[in-house]
Amino acid sequence: MELTCKNLQIYYPQSNTSVIENLSFSMKNPGFNAAFGPSGVGKTTFARVISGLQAPSSGEIETRNIDRILYTYNLERIPGWSTIKMHIDRVTDSIREPLKQILIEKFAMKEVMHLRFSQLSMGQQNRINLIRYLLQDFDLLVMDESLANVDEKLRSEIILTVKELFPDKMFIYISHHLMEVSRFCNEILVFANPSDRQRYTMVKGLDYKKGNINKPETTIKQLLDTTMLEIMNAF
Repeated sequence: MELTCKNLQIYYPQSNTSVIENLSFSMKNPGFNAAFGPSGVGKTTFARVISGLQAPSSGEIETRNIDRILYTYNLERIPGWSTIKMHIDRVTDSIREPLKQILIEKFAMKEVMHLRFSQLSMGQQNRINLIRYLLQDFDLLVMDESLANVDEKLRSEIILTVKELFPDKMFIYISHHLMEVSRFCNEILVFANPSDRQRYTMVKGLDYKKGNINKPETTIKQLLDTTMLEIMNAF
């Protein structure tokens, strides 16, 4: 499994100003990766292009063993007036019924499944949207601020659950939480400001999973601090 971009160039509509400029990188193997950077540097545009929702101005996107790419984003709405339970039941194959129950439980949505989408908080709306996509067939899921408005503890639990339940899938997680992407992600594509000479840097994260780091807490903190510093220096 591999995603590769070569000299990706994306311009603003009817403009010579680039949103993405000569982006080249490769992400290999299943795993939980990230795109990280300040607002306005092109992360969402990048996500839409990777997902096939927008064409690049030039450059190449190559995939290996990635047939279906899905894209979910912050505050995406579920249409209709049915309850959340009715909607999720409709889009879930019988073979994924056990997975559905696990996701509802782990994402802390069990108590609100009788409500309509409009009755949910913003964090609950994002969580149910993510569940909806995780119950579909995909090889790569691009999560554009998909856990915004969810508290830190629950976000961590959700990420660990996703990593545990989908070890053979690739994820690209777009988030503004520096410590979170440093701790949980494997490969982190850092977007710098357009004025910087080096716009894009790949940083290795800790890729924390349940039980996979058997080191003292002080050592983990040092590794986390080092990773966060490397990301900040890439801005």
